[in-house]
Order: sequence, then structure tokens, then C-alpha cells
Amino acid sequence: MDIDALLDEARSGSFPTCAVLVGDESFLIGRAVDALRRAVVGEGPRGFNEDLFEGRGTKAASVLSAARTLPMMASARLVLLRRVDQMTPTDQASFGEYLKAPSETTCLVMTAQKLDGRGKLAKAAKKSKAWVDVRPLRRGALRSFAQAEARARGHALLGPAVDALLDALGEDLAAVDDALERLSLFVGPGVAIDPDAVHACVTRVRADSIWLLVDAVGLKQRDKALAAASSLLADREPPLRILAMLARQLRMVARMRQALADGLRGAEAAKQAGAPPFKADELTRAAKRFRLADLGRAFETLAEVDMALKGSKRPPDTVLQEGILRLARG
Repeated sequence: MDIDALLDEARSGSFPTCAVLVGDESFLIGRAVDALRRAVVGEGPRGFNEDLFEGRGTKAASVLSAARTLPMMASARLVLLRRVDQMTPTDQASFGEYLKAPSETTCLVMTAQKLDGRGKLAKAAKKSKAWVDVRPLRRGALRSFAQAEARARGHALLGPAVDALLDALGEDLAAVDDALERLSLFVGPGVAIDPDAVHACVTRVRADSIWLLVDAVGLKQRDKALAAASSLLADREPPLRILAMLARQLRMVARMRQALADGLRGAEAAKQAGAPPFKADELTRAAKRFRLADLGRAFETLAEVDMALKGSKRPPDTVLQEGILRLARG
């Protein structure tokens, strides 16, 4: 089952006996959990027919006991287990057994960033069609997401406006959703959202700072690169998000470099690179600064910094800043 199918099912008022949401797109996971909660227990007070568990330190027996408990004065109950991947393989295997004969009056929802596909839980979830991949959206899917969110609020989101919105906010679905809520209030009921509205309502500071960072890395200007990163950190941008935005822009530069090599120019080259037309000149300059070897080393460094941010106990800001200095040093 994919995430869209699960959301459609929940919004129609029905729900599966079990859903295992696997991935690191927390916005979509949160939306799915909320939709399933409404489908199972409605909008009323929580408590009687809802249980919440955190994976670390929890025993499978406690979760399964709750899952097998009959609902009180209702037709169903919700049991949510967050981060099942933090439980022992033995406990995870117990859920694999449960999935062979789940309670018909319970919706058991489990979330995980990653699960070993060879484990009993993963195999059982896939066999019973309870497995739901929740991965970050790619550019095409991001555009569809933004346009669907605008339609849900009663607005058309014009093509160039989508590009301007995603260029400003990157792949952060929560930020896109929040921006569309503000844009809806800004333009008024039923009015189409155009690029002017996006530029007026959605801050460009983050996008501008990211391009300053890309330029400084390309020019090997460590002081300017560090200043751009510090500006984003001061704006309370999480280091992982800054890294993701930087990687996105550098991927765009790499595609622009190939487009120019293929003989494309201007808006056509920008389109090939996955960028809005107004970024053509900026991207052309950036593509000329980065040699192929530079981009290869940059992506290797980005991958190393990503691993360090996710696995190191050192302050994330420090890890990011050291990575930026390595990028700018070449």
C-alpha cells in the first residue's frame, strides 16, 4: 500500500487492521496517523480507545495486549507504536506473528525510519499489505503535492508559482503546507496563487542564503560560505535541512552543467536542470564555476556530513559548519 492509498482509505472512514509506516518523511507519517485516528476513534476525547507506545524500552507484550483489548463503548480502538525499529529483533518478530491474525477491532499503527527487510516484521507486513513506504518526495511529486494542497484550500497554484514556492522552501513538506495556508489567507477565497503572491508572502531569505552558500563554495570563499551557513542557523534552520537544501541546489547545478554541455541555453537549460526560468543566469554562472571533479567531491562530502549529523553526538551546528569549510576548501 502506498501513502496516498492509505490516506484515501482513512479519509473515507475506513482503516486497516495494521499499518507499518516506514520512512523519514515525518510530515506525511504524521498526516497518516492523524487521518487514521479520526477514522478509528473520531474527533472525540482520547483515552478510552487509544494507546501510544514509544519503541525504545517497550516490550512487544505490552503493545500486543493493548492491540487485543476490545474497544470500550465503540467499534474500534487505535494503538500507535512509534519507532518500532528501536525495539529488539525478538520483539519485532512478535509483531510479525500478530500480523498473521490481527484483531479486527484494532488499528495497530507502527512507524519506523528503517526496517530490516529480512526480519519477520518486514516480511509479514509486506505479505499482509500493511507495509507503507513513506519516502521524501521527488521534484515531480513535490509539485503535485503543492498543487493538491492548494486545491484543497480552494486555489489554483499556477505553474511558475509552484517553482517559486519550491525554490524558496525546498523539500520541506511542513514548510510548504504552512506557506500555502498563509498564501490562502493572503490571496483570499478562490483566487489563484501566482508567483507575485509567493514572492510577497513567502520569505526568500533561505533560498537567497542557500545560493550565497553555493556561490561561496564554488568560489572557494570559506569566510562567505561560513557566513551564509551561520545566517541560516541563526534563522533557526535545522542543520539537516540546510544540508538537504544545499544538496538539492548542487544537484541542480550538476544538471545545469549537463544541459549546457548538451547545447541548451537560458530557460531551456534551466528547465532541464529542474529550475524555474528566472534562475537560468544564476545557474549558468554556478555551473561554470564547478568542474565535474568538484561536484563529485562535494557530493561525497555531503554524504559524510549527513551521516555525521545523524550519528554523531557532537553539536549539529558544529558538524555542519565543519562540513561547509571542507566543501569551500575543495
